Amino acid sequence: MTAVPGRRSSTFTRLLRHGFTDPSAAERLLELDDLASVRSDPVLFEALGATADPDLALRGLVRLVEAEEEGERQVLLDTLITAKPLRDRLLGVLGASEALGDHLARHPRDWQALVTYEAVDLHPGVPEFERGLADAVDADSLRVAYRRCLLTLAARDVCGTTGIAQTAAELADLATATLRAALAIARTAAPEDAAQCRLAVIAMGKCGGQELNYVSDVDVIFVAEARDGVEEHKALQAATRVAAHMMRLCSETTAEGTIWEVDANLRPEGRNGPLVRTLSSHLAYYQRWAKTWEFQALLKARAVAGDPELGADYVDAVSPLVWQAADRENFVPDVQQMRRRVVDNIPADRIDRELKLGPGGLRDVEFAVQLLQLVHGRSDASLRSGTTLEALRALADGGYVGRADAAQLDEAYRFLRSMEHRIQLYRLRRTHLVPEGEADLRRLGRSLGMRTDPVAELNKAWRRHASVVRRLHEKIFYRPLLDAVAQLAPGESRLSAKAAAIRLEALGYADPAAALRHLEALSSGVSRKAAIQRTLLPVLLGWFADSADPDAGLLGFRKVSDALGKTPWYLRLLRDEGAAAENLARVLSAGRLAPDLLMRAPEAVAILGDPEGLTPRTREHLEQEVLAAVGRADGAESAVAVVRGVRRRELFRTTAADIIGSYGTEDSPAEQDLGALVDRVGSAVTDLNAATIAGALRAAVRERWGDTLPTRFAVIGMGRFGGHELSYGSDADVLFVHRPREGVSDEEAGNAASAVVGEMRRLLQLPTADPPLLIDADLRPEGRTGPMVRTLKSYEAYYRRWSLVWESQALLRAEHMAGDAELGAEFIELVDPLRYPAEGLGEDAVREIRRLKARMESERMPRGADPTLHAKLGRGGLSDVEWTVQLLQMQHGWAEPGLRTTRTREALAAACAAGLIPAEDAEMLDEAWVLATRVRNAVMLVRGRSGDTFPSDPRELAAVGRYLGYEPGHVGDMLDDYRRITRRARAVVEERFYGAVV
Repeated sequence: MTAVPGRRSSTFTRLLRHGFTDPSAAERLLELDDLASVRSDPVLFEALGATADPDLALRGLVRLVEAEEEGERQVLLDTLITAKPLRDRLLGVLGASEALGDHLARHPRDWQALVTYEAVDLHPGVPEFERGLADAVDADSLRVAYRRCLLTLAARDVCGTTGIAQTAAELADLATATLRAALAIARTAAPEDAAQCRLAVIAMGKCGGQELNYVSDVDVIFVAEARDGVEEHKALQAATRVAAHMMRLCSETTAEGTIWEVDANLRPEGRNGPLVRTLSSHLAYYQRWAKTWEFQALLKARAVAGDPELGADYVDAVSPLVWQAADRENFVPDVQQMRRRVVDNIPADRIDRELKLGPGGLRDVEFAVQLLQLVHGRSDASLRSGTTLEALRALADGGYVGRADAAQLDEAYRFLRSMEHRIQLYRLRRTHLVPEGEADLRRLGRSLGMRTDPVAELNKAWRRHASVVRRLHEKIFYRPLLDAVAQLAPGESRLSAKAAAIRLEALGYADPAAALRHLEALSSGVSRKAAIQRTLLPVLLGWFADSADPDAGLLGFRKVSDALGKTPWYLRLLRDEGAAAENLARVLSAGRLAPDLLMRAPEAVAILGDPEGLTPRTREHLEQEVLAAVGRADGAESAVAVVRGVRRRELFRTTAADIIGSYGTEDSPAEQDLGALVDRVGSAVTDLNAATIAGALRAAVRERWGDTLPTRFAVIGMGRFGGHELSYGSDADVLFVHRPREGVSDEEAGNAASAVVGEMRRLLQLPTADPPLLIDADLRPEGRTGPMVRTLKSYEAYYRRWSLVWESQALLRAEHMAGDAELGAEFIELVDPLRYPAEGLGEDAVREIRRLKARMESERMPRGADPTLHAKLGRGGLSDVEWTVQLLQMQHGWAEPGLRTTRTREALAAACAAGLIPAEDAEMLDEAWVLATRVRNAVMLVRGRSGDTFPSDPRELAAVGRYLGYEPGHVGDMLDDYRRITRRARAVVEERFYGAVV
């Protein structure tokens, strides 16, 4: 077949028209002598063009023809041209599966398995597959027979004779027959072992649910009993040997490859437990030790091989336990933990290609269906199917899932499973990743019937179905709850009030009756507000259920909606600003502090929808706003009321950012740098309190003296305030310093300064809806017995004559915060030699600091408090770390400029950089300090009041755990981790503070 040089042959053009991507290579293959009789046959061209990959199909056909005996080649080609069923099946498989093409090249006679086209051939079951495997006597022959059966199954699949559900069921039936054949071979190989025991194989997972993939681990559990007269332990040993041999027959790689992995890790105790147990041993484990996920796995248990009576006994015995799982004590936290998507282990470059575990993947549908089965299947036996699509249909029929939602999920699940099947069929490899190559995507799209632009069509359909699953997999839990309290069209199924309460309770709501009342109030009626909230609530309910206190979240949402529901911007914000609704849900359900701040001025919810809304305002910005408000106010009390309103709004901004950063959202993970998170909170609250004090100072001065106070006046921050390390419940530790203006007597100046201090403290503590700011001046010279405010000269005289070492230590945190900046700088210049003494501390001073610390540990710890869990004064807590760092500052600050900072973490880093403390020790101290600070912040966020120890209330403790990043049910791990981290820090303190020569 020659062509004019420079012109394409007619065959080349035909090949191009029929979908070949490499027509030149295909043309060369058609030139082979073995294909002479069919190379121009239009029937062959049409059939090849109908396959997923015409190039692959032709290459596979050539390999098959060449592998056939010479006398049989023409028989194959004649049958191919004359028998359409064979043509469609054989070429369809060759165009979709390189692996099955390889099998046919090794075993060319197997093409004849595709010739038969009887009714039983179209829908084979376990008996038909068993007959197909009957001649297998070892691992190799079992593999060959398995591939031959798989060939016929795949042919029906790619030709559209069977749908995805039927194909998955047939794959499970083929797996059942294969397990039986492998067990028979293993028993034959060890007749003495087989004679000692009764052994049953229980299929789990997708095999048990009769929805298997082409290549998937086949999950099993083994149960055995001794034969009469045989000791139980000997029978179990024999059964274990038979079971292990059976697994190897399927899993090991031989000259004929492998079949699939037989995985027994779903057994009691997983891979650490015995491979085979008796029925009574299984039951003892499930009744006493099993976790919720194990009952979820048992939902698909099905006896498939071995002793049928024993297998049936096992299924009958464990089935009631499955449907009692929702009554277990830890069901709710287990469910909360299981509901959280496990994508952390998926590499970032793969997550967007994951069909199974990625967002909107198969696991979302399967988990949602199984959870609803566990919740409602205990009272409705119609839901107890191990097959996902059958269970989804039953849930819709019973009103447990909306019919429209179920239909969309059904369609999406079928499409995603079809993609998964075609991807695995190509090379018969276990994968759930969508390929990236153009050729692979083209073949995949064509195999699903997309011919115009296969790659674009495939990507569009895949993203659409994944989006449906992402949108619905959470909503299907909650949308029926709204239907249960709404008026439905006649004939629509709905959840009963009892079923709705059961579902809410299973999802973590402690008071389901109250929750239903809130839902009814929020979603009833025909108003625009009710319509939008009916759309929002299914998603919000899921986010609330993801928290430690779903009831509080729902109640808070009702209160906010009652306050703002008539304002058009509020509902528009939640509906249109993607992050606003989730941010609101996280904030409302994380504890009491943030919702309390929000309820006092609900319009602050707008912060949650602004892309920059969670960024803390700078001190300059805050002071400008505060001082401008004071300037507009009529009097001091009204001025400070506005200032405190600004503080409340900014506290809400800070708490919201902290909660969202700690919890993470669907679009952004939780903050990984916990030190940075703590620093942001400390700096934000410090800046906010400094601006608030500046506003109160301006208001107090204007009320009595106008623009100018008779004395220059400054506020010096001390303690955590000066260190920019304030937590939400901290007081503002301060010193007040003044200097009389020229021409003003000391008495007048002193009276004015004292009056300003008194008025500031009064204004900031007036009973209002806004939280007070308590000012604590107890660190002043002479403590509570000394004057509240002093002149700079008085401070100088006191420190020169009377200052004690603890006062020098306290001054390490001194920093100007409000008032006269020049006077503040002079005060700092005055105290620098005290806090950073030249040549460091003497031995007597070091001993005094250590004595004071030891005394504080013995005297200030609250009675009954656990010293291993007290964040401030406990072992390895804030005090331990800070005193260790401060001792280094006082000893070496004169020589190391980096140590001259009021901030603990900065000073610790500087000490490490200067070689004053090993990096490992510094890391331990820093980790403990950050953790203890987060514990204090968490307690305030959760309880709405400050505290230095973990809450005793279980729900509050769980909420602290969620803030700290622990999953539901893991508060024990949280406390253990806290003790471990602080114990290591305490060891450093013992060496570096108490024991080392500094």
